[in-house]
Amino acid sequence: MTEALHTGTAGTTAADDDAVSGHAAWRAARERELLEPHGWLSPVALLWPTATPRRLPGVPGEWWVADGVLYTRPAPGDTAALVGERVVPDGPTAIGVGEGRSRIIGTFLPEERAGSAAGADGAHEVAVEVVVRTGRYGVRLRDPQAATRTEFTGVPAFDYDPSWVLDAPVRWYDEPESVTVGAAQPGLVHHVEVFGEVDLVRGGRFATLALTGTLTSPTIVFSDEADGVAPWRALLVTTPDGTGDPVDEAAPATSDTLRLDLNRAVNLPHAFTDFGTSAAPLAGNHLPFAVTAGEKAPR
Repeated sequence: MTEALHTGTAGTTAADDDAVSGHAAWRAARERELLEPHGWLSPVALLWPTATPRRLPGVPGEWWVADGVLYTRPAPGDTAALVGERVVPDGPTAIGVGEGRSRIIGTFLPEERAGSAAGADGAHEVAVEVVVRTGRYGVRLRDPQAATRTEFTGVPAFDYDPSWVLDAPVRWYDEPESVTVGAAQPGLVHHVEVFGEVDLVRGGRFATLALTGTLTSPTIVFSDEADGVAPWRALLVTTPDGTGDPVDEAAPATSDTLRLDLNRAVNLPHAFTDFGTSAAPLAGNHLPFAVTAGEKAPR
């Protein structure tokens, strides 16, 4: 096993100042993304249609599943209408989504907001997202007026610490391995592919972490021993010469070392609301020490 290398050094240098400024810019961009009208601060419901056409709370129309396809159609008494390029106005609208995928199919303006200026900023319309998890169709509502968004003041995070920027050796698998893991929602699972693994040693404690995501954007979903953090977090890794943004095409798979900037460990969607279905870490993706870097638990 090889000790992961710390890139941080004692004292303050121009490079350190650049790293701190770059991290601050990355954090600002991260929070702007979260604040998008239908971003991960906006979910307010996760509903599960059945084979029987019926209304779902808070969403127009009737919804049902037949032959592996989700359907919706307007219902008598609707006070709002679902609209979108994929929506057939008089219905029924058929929606197909693959396992583990999701798709926003349209939006509607709730009756109480009928007088609102529903502009291009999307700050009034509720988006209807269709997901498939563990073979079940779900309907997730994303409301830009959700308190989690309108009252958002930022994600708590540890201060930037260069000692948490680690270069670690990687072992790429000849073929990806399919693994089933749990999810943030009880009763659901995710099927993920593992592409390789990295070894980390810190303070004499050793751990091997599996890489999921894709070969071009390897990701580590992990838990650790820190207080005040979410049950698990995620980290997009780069090559050592990367900037922390998504890595170049095929670059990671040709490198024998990856950079893990744990200052950029982020909360997954389930940490912000009760309506995320995030995949849990693989068994063994636990760091036996406190990672006092990255985002803290937002609630």
